[in-house]
Amino acid sequence: MTLKRRLYRGRDVRRAQNIAELRAMASARLPNFCLEYLEGGADDELTLHRNRASYDAIAFTPRTLVDVSVRDPGCTLFGQRIEMPAVIAPTGFNGLLTHEGDLALAHAARDAGIPMCQSMVSTVALERVAETGVRHWMQIYPFKDRENLAGIVRRAEAAGSEAIVVTTDVPVLGNREWDRRNYRAPMKLDVANLINVALRPKWWWDVLVPHGMPHFRNLGDILPPGQDDARNAATFLSRQMDPSLNWQDVQWLRDLWPRKLILKGIVRPDDALRARALGVDALVITNHGGRQLDSCVAPIEVLPEIRAAVGPDMTLIVDSGLRRGGDFVKARALGADAAMSGRATLYGLAAGGRTGVAHALAILRAEIDRTLGLLGCPALTDLGPDCVSRPGAMRGA
Repeated sequence: MTLKRRLYRGRDVRRAQNIAELRAMASARLPNFCLEYLEGGADDELTLHRNRASYDAIAFTPRTLVDVSVRDPGCTLFGQRIEMPAVIAPTGFNGLLTHEGDLALAHAARDAGIPMCQSMVSTVALERVAETGVRHWMQIYPFKDRENLAGIVRRAEAAGSEAIVVTTDVPVLGNREWDRRNYRAPMKLDVANLINVALRPKWWWDVLVPHGMPHFRNLGDILPPGQDDARNAATFLSRQMDPSLNWQDVQWLRDLWPRKLILKGIVRPDDALRARALGVDALVITNHGGRQLDSCVAPIEVLPEIRAAVGPDMTLIVDSGLRRGGDFVKARALGADAAMSGRATLYGLAAGGRTGVAHALAILRAEIDRTLGLLGCPALTDLGPDCVSRPGAMRGA
């Protein structure tokens, strides 16, 4: 008898063979509304699917008869070694996946030897995350209230954060229709989803009992008094997005922040050049994981053009769609210094907390190492455009 292929959906995250298996385990544990928030994209989700399809369309062109008995998947980022070319991306509301999920992400990133970028709308205070000893980056949304925004920047400086990461691609919120379909009114679940939550006792015992609805611990000075929990704050925060955000605001932040300044949301070479001229230290090439503008280009598609524009010295990090260690290798081959991953580590978080995140990172590192060996590239520095073949592009272009 031939057994049908099926992903493991049990509780032991250490049995997961890849990120897809962690995703299956997460979907079995999470209520539908949490899973939809984690998984969904904007409008028809064309950008969401394009991100993944763009990596799938890139083929490797391996060298042979190369000694790969000793391999090193590590590299340097801002002059310091990281153990693989990865950064945990900023993601909000992680307290809805597991209690104090941001701390689990930070501990796992620290142990794996990579940085973590914490979201401004996370549910753990930035000081507590920075205290874990992780290379801490703090993401900010340029809300309308600039005085309180400056207060968060000063908190990050006092906490020892290495970088401020400014999200530039949310002047208005994207249209996440599938997410909204779970609610009968803003932040009020419909009957079907309430029943679905009731059927997940392990989730609500972890997240809601005895702690209650997670709170936005970094936004106390921005939110109205007593309105810092996830349910009450969502509508207010949506009104704080600033559609007037422009390059003068970047200059204001550059003058305010003395350490590494990173812009997140760049997909055009001309914007990349303007950022470099303002003294920005690094760019995250991203379309917000397909959650903002639908029908947007995939970051990996425009990475080579942006690298050619800014030259070899500016730090470029690519984001959106990475699910395999081979994707990180493709990003390095096409000009990225590192890549950010959000959903891949969140699947581990939702499946098994800190242990799940650690396993997700271990999977990715093993895949990166194995891909380097099979490519005939003992180190990341051996990678180049000649190692991949892209649709519509000449080899080595």
